[in-house]
Amino acid sequence: MDRQRLDKWLWHARVVKTRTDAAALVAKGRVRINGARQTSPGHAVKDGDVLTIALDAWVRVLKVAGFSDRRGDASAAQAIYLDLQSPPE
Repeated sequence: MDRQRLDKWLWHARVVKTRTDAAALVAKGRVRINGARQTSPGHAVKDGDVLTIALDAWVRVLKVAGFSDRRGDASAAQAIYLDLQSPPE
């Protein structure tokens, strides 16, 4: 697999609790791919894309490092992205 729907990838990466929440987040324009705002939950992400996600309390910057066929536990989710932010002090 070399591409995946944006809403599905966000759900598999455990950025949000449900795929519906992922679609709503994208539809509100709160997700950017490589700096470009996306409003289509079906937009494809590919390996190496950098996602900037504006959540309620903070902003996450993640680099797509892989894909998953199904939603797994937290350690499986962390395997499909690289967190590009420095850890909080």
